Amino acid sequence: MEIANRVAVVTGGASGIGRSICLALAEAGAAGVVVSDIDAAGAAKVAAQIEAAGHHALAIPADVSREADVQALVTGTEDALGPVDLFFSNAGIIVAGGVEVPDDAWSRIWAINVQSHVYAARALLPGMLGRGQGYLVITASAAGLLTQLGSAPYAVTKHAAVALAEWLSITYGERGLSVSVLCPQAVTSNLMATSRRELGQDAVPAGPGPAGAGATGAGVSSGSAQAAVDGVLEPDQVAAVVLEAVRDEHFLILPHPDVATYERRRADDRERWLRGMRRLQARLGGS
Repeated sequence: MEIANRVAVVTGGASGIGRSICLALAEAGAAGVVVSDIDAAGAAKVAAQIEAAGHHALAIPADVSREADVQALVTGTEDALGPVDLFFSNAGIIVAGGVEVPDDAWSRIWAINVQSHVYAARALLPGMLGRGQGYLVITASAAGLLTQLGSAPYAVTKHAAVALAEWLSITYGERGLSVSVLCPQAVTSNLMATSRRELGQDAVPAGPGPAGAGATGAGVSSGSAQAAVDGVLEPDQVAAVVLEAVRDEHFLILPHPDVATYERRRADDRERWLRGMRRLQARLGGS
């Protein structure tokens, strides 16, 4: 799908990858970019930056864990700009820990990292299928293909996001819906800070992340020695990869190409992969 003259919506658009996607869409000639975030002031700032550059943008605050907010986001976009052509379901959080993580934190991360994508699909599918075209991009993580050492909730929810994207593509791909899933490794962002705000507790610690094994997710500390093995990307770099993939309508978007190799190794010999991940966790001092 060409970006020019398309109406695009980006959740989590106030910062990080979301902000960079918003700016890139505007530069690519989108008819309008809707910047959505629970951070209303941040979303307004990004929209103002796009407008100042001579492009059309609109800020619509939303808490994507609430279906009413997602429905209002789509309706508000349609009222102001017309039908949604491209929807980047990008908002996400991360929390440290395993099965001992309290239920309220599990519920919050599930609502944002998984249920928000369900809400987006519910809101978008009738219109997109009726028109015979539309594009949904779900931000997951390399953790959704592999794992996330130190965070069971992140690994589980990102796997679910990948599974949902695959199901949507299989079910509606012949009816005009295009779907992509974004699975980066380490990216310089403020994911941990926004996660702490959302959860009112510590996010994943800023210690080493296992990016060298292809098991980390976006937002891991850029100071991680392991993350640097495959490179810590800037959000603008990720956005450029995303827009290129959308133009070509590629399902799986891998800003870190090595993730494809890790995924093949995992599938070819799961027992070996698990042993290797245990050794890596031990080296990193994990539980």
